Amino acid sequence: MNIAEIKAFLGRYFDPVDLVGSGDTVITGPAKIEEAGAGQVSFVANEKYYRFIEETAASLLIVNTDAPVGDGSGDKSFLKVNDPYTAFVFILQHFAGTRQIAAPGTASTAIVATSARLGRNVAIGEHVVIGERCVIGDDTVIGPNTILMHDVSIGNSCVLFPLVTCYDGTEIGDRVTIHSGTVVGADGFGFAPQKDGSYIKIPQMGTVQIEDDVEIGANTTIDRATMGKTVIRKGAKVDNLVQIAHNCQIGENTVIASQAGISGSVKIGRQCMIGGQAGFAGHLEIADRTSVAAKAGISKSFLEPGQSIRGVPAQPMRDQFRQEALVRGLGAMKDKIESLESGLRELQARLDDRS
Repeated sequence: MNIAEIKAFLGRYFDPVDLVGSGDTVITGPAKIEEAGAGQVSFVANEKYYRFIEETAASLLIVNTDAPVGDGSGDKSFLKVNDPYTAFVFILQHFAGTRQIAAPGTASTAIVATSARLGRNVAIGEHVVIGERCVIGDDTVIGPNTILMHDVSIGNSCVLFPLVTCYDGTEIGDRVTIHSGTVVGADGFGFAPQKDGSYIKIPQMGTVQIEDDVEIGANTTIDRATMGKTVIRKGAKVDNLVQIAHNCQIGENTVIASQAGISGSVKIGRQCMIGGQAGFAGHLEIADRTSVAAKAGISKSFLEPGQSIRGVPAQPMRDQFRQEALVRGLGAMKDKIESLESGLRELQARLDDRS
């Protein structure tokens, strides 16, 4: 694409898109701004990186509408938009193309139950196993060595990368992406303690429901419900190595970073942001638009929308910062107390001498 074509492409999503410089240069692909060279495109979304505008060798930069770019008379052109970060994402999508995960059709080594129903343009990779009564929607891709147990339902335009396992009864909506090594629908961690110290397994009779436009990272586990459903709502994004336990509900457009652990029956609201290694005790409720800092330990519910929480145990960020400041001052406080105690001992000694 030349720059004029990229301008027209971005014009589908942004208005206006202003070109500063020449529109004739051909752009061959995107690059990081500090590594970009001639024929490549990069972006600047934050003014603290404005120094790269002069330093980069990129032929095209996507910048904010108020970025200081001059008149574009040099060998560098600029496209000004109100959200250069998202604009660059669209450019990345264009140049990324489509990964070849599995060839169209059903591989000869795949095992597909006779009662399974496949939609149009489905791709089934090598050594895939599809169980009885499974339903797979149009244009969905099932990567090599993936296993769908009985009664799994997958919608249209989904991508399951290699080595995904979906247990029986799993329901997956449209345009869902699940990366390698993820297990959906394994038994929830439910055991009844006995007087002799042993445990009796609680049957896990529920399922997992993943709604439309969800993406799940590699080696994540989403457990089936004891009864009912574990639900991942529309648009949620779950990173690698996340544990979501039985009967949890993850709200629409909530994002969960790597190594977070969510105990059973936790309900997380819409548009929440969960930091890496955050841990949730069971049976809690987190309100919409809550931000949870990395490594936070959530031991109680937070029902006020829009809060930011952090720490162990987690609390509103302002309270936690105040507590941290007090902890940092404990050393000086200890020295002051010891000094006061020493002075009191000296005073007491003088009083004793007088008596």
